[in-house]
Amino acid sequence: MKNSDLERVNLLEKNIGYVYKDKSKALQAIIHSSYAYEHRREGLSSNERLEFLGDSVLNFLITDRLFKEVSDMPEGEMSKLRASVVSEASLSECAKKLNVGEVLLLGKGEEIMGGRKRPSILADAMEAIIGSIYLDGGLEPASDFVSRFLKENYEKAINGTLFSDYKTKLQEEVQKSSNSNIKYIVISETGPDHDKVFTVAVLVNGEQMGQGTGKTKKEAEQKAAGDALNRIKAEAVEL
Repeated sequence: MKNSDLERVNLLEKNIGYVYKDKSKALQAIIHSSYAYEHRREGLSSNERLEFLGDSVLNFLITDRLFKEVSDMPEGEMSKLRASVVSEASLSECAKKLNVGEVLLLGKGEEIMGGRKRPSILADAMEAIIGSIYLDGGLEPASDFVSRFLKENYEKAINGTLFSDYKTKLQEEVQKSSNSNIKYIVISETGPDHDKVFTVAVLVNGEQMGQGTGKTKKEAEQKAAGDALNRIKAEAVEL
């Protein structure tokens, strides 16, 4: 492992509060597919497989906790609560608190496009980190990690305060400036009819401010609005 990679791993460990036995697992968790593709001659693997594993581990852990702590709740309601806790918005918010973006290995294109702050990339990285911790130390440390970083969002979900209407929040934000216009457009539709994935862009006064993907247009629009809000906040901080 290169010294620069080891430094990233050390910073990741500091940010998330977990020390890996096998540093290579930590490194793989922060390699985005764009970086792996650009460095394919080095035989690097992206974090996508770890993301797949981490998604399953995370869903199990939240399901297990819900089942034990809210025994009187119907299956449908538990599903909704779990979905909100493990959503892209929830995971990306936690990733930002843990400064995950600063340690990611991104391709040049993603770097230029602001990938370190993109909610979808941050959420995927969180799942990959969960998967890597599970492989490195087993279910117990993975559970401890999830309990720490998702505690606040889990409690908000139980209390019914986690659900966010990003479209309404974006509308309120842009209305602070007169004559602002918001438009959502579908960029692409992929997959078979029973499993379509929509990609939607949100334009504010004709300028694209955010983008999101989802299994429905409404879900994609919400994510696009959330992405736009993150960009507006980032620009406000820079000013």
